Amino acid sequence: MRKPKPLAVAPVDDASHPPKRDASDYPPGEPAETHELTRTEIALIIVASVAVIAAMRVAEPFMVPLVTGILLSYTLRPLVSMLEMFHVPRFPAAALIVIILVLLVTATIYSVRDDVNDWVAELPVAARKLRHAVADSARQSPGPMTNMKAAAAELDKAAAEAAGKPSIAAPVVGVQAQFQEFVTDQSRKALSVLVEILVALLLALFILAAGDTFRRKLAKIAGASLARRRVTVEVLDEIDGQIQLYMMTMLLANVLIALATWAALFALGMADAGMWGAVTGIVHIVPYAGAIVATSAIGLAMFVQTGSIAQGIITGGVVMAIASTIGMGLSTWMQGRAVHMNPVAVFVGVLFFGWMWGGWGLLLGVPILAVLKSVADRVETLHPVSELLRS
Repeated sequence: MRKPKPLAVAPVDDASHPPKRDASDYPPGEPAETHELTRTEIALIIVASVAVIAAMRVAEPFMVPLVTGILLSYTLRPLVSMLEMFHVPRFPAAALIVIILVLLVTATIYSVRDDVNDWVAELPVAARKLRHAVADSARQSPGPMTNMKAAAAELDKAAAEAAGKPSIAAPVVGVQAQFQEFVTDQSRKALSVLVEILVALLLALFILAAGDTFRRKLAKIAGASLARRRVTVEVLDEIDGQIQLYMMTMLLANVLIALATWAALFALGMADAGMWGAVTGIVHIVPYAGAIVATSAIGLAMFVQTGSIAQGIITGGVVMAIASTIGMGLSTWMQGRAVHMNPVAVFVGVLFFGWMWGGWGLLLGVPILAVLKSVADRVETLHPVSELLRS
């Protein structure tokens, strides 16, 4: 009985099956190997992403000062390095830069405090004028909401009479108590924001004083491979440059908004036009929400000054047009060019972080997206994210 012949197995050519390379081993111009994700991997990525988003939202009191301090240290690094060129030690140089920044902000607030206090003192008068104007307008031509409220009140009375019960008037909550509660809540939030800013400044000070220590540590943690360390250093350098460009474009846009608002309000004959221009430029640091706050405040101030609702609406519309043209249009385009991202991704990202962290998210959204894109450009599994963000 013959024995079956063994199957011939072709020798494996090592040259035709090279070992799989890591994304960091590819030169910048050479495309990396693509890996098709399985359904299990996609599901795990989705679950992990949702978990990370939930954790970031819960950890807002910790994450906001941390991210703000890191971004602030990147912004102030060139100034500290400039002082080092004049043989100033690192820690005194960092402390001096932070102190100068705090003094500049404090001086700006101090210079407009009298005008702001005068405007706040006019708030009761503004509320009274606005209430009378709305009441007069409602008496002259009742709107749909007034008619609907009257119809609802009549239906309540009819239902009470049909049930044989006396109609009970709804309890009236005092406007003054509501206003005091609102002021207390906003004061609490302002104190919380102040604490977060102080923590961020301290963190920025320590990071600036540490110099390149953490950069070297991150490069060492990246791995023993020289290619991995090189990619890590490139990412850190790109993040450094993009954050600085973003801050410069934001500063330029806010200065333009302040000057344009001052000129427009001066032309409209509004009192304290310079103060309102400075306030508009400052609050516009928070994208979108800052423009709404400035528009509402300036429209109300113009109504108090002239007593005309139409004049207040026109003034607010002019401020909104300036903020939309320079802030939401030119500024978004400039920031997208600075961080090499498309405006749609910038807008959606700002909305997402605003939903997650409120005003802080609106402020930190674009720098966080810039950091994410810099990392995604050099990590193979994150290339789809990089493609979505790229301009």
